[in-house]
Amino acid sequence: MKTKLLFFLIGAVGCAFGQTIPSAEVQIKTALLACPDESKDKAMIYGYSPKGEFIVLRKGENELVCLADDPNQPGLNVSCYHKSLEPFMARGRELKKEGKKYQEVFDIREQEAKSGKLILPKNPATLLIYTADKEKYNPLTGEVQDGYQRSVIYIPYATGESTGLPTKPIAPGMPWIMDQGTHRAHIMIDPPKK
Repeated sequence: MKTKLLFFLIGAVGCAFGQTIPSAEVQIKTALLACPDESKDKAMIYGYSPKGEFIVLRKGENELVCLADDPNQPGLNVSCYHKSLEPFMARGRELKKEGKKYQEVFDIREQEAKSGKLILPKNPATLLIYTADKEKYNPLTGEVQDGYQRSVIYIPYATGESTGLPTKPIAPGMPWIMDQGTHRAHIMIDPPKK
């Protein structure tokens, strides 16, 4: 009897300290950490309902779409991207929800992009990402310490040769091109961490 009660209490405590969905206000506040100041007021924001459903938290009126932190993942990871990337990003979310792994998602989107089924941006399009370690982020208040921001510029099918960029990192903060020659070709810009 005591053993059953102990396991029940451990389970109850685990549920009490399990990952909870931050309020819409906190989700919006943290999603906008990735957003340039001049775009914050009118950016669209996706986040999570109290039941964990992926929803629109705020409709947008400009060129940026922001994603709130996934409460099922440790730490903070929010991003904002140009709206021309929405078909690419939405397809990725859909495939991940189906249980597809990284390489499967890559291969499916590559095939769909080549066939014209998946519409890619016609011009370079930016993705801004803001992250923080679990111990540096309070999901109840949205307070973050020592966050890190990096940038990605998608240029489908670009190569080192077509851009003059290296195809691997050569120095902290220097841009380089990743996934060259594919639908997912993008310039990585990772500032040195403090």
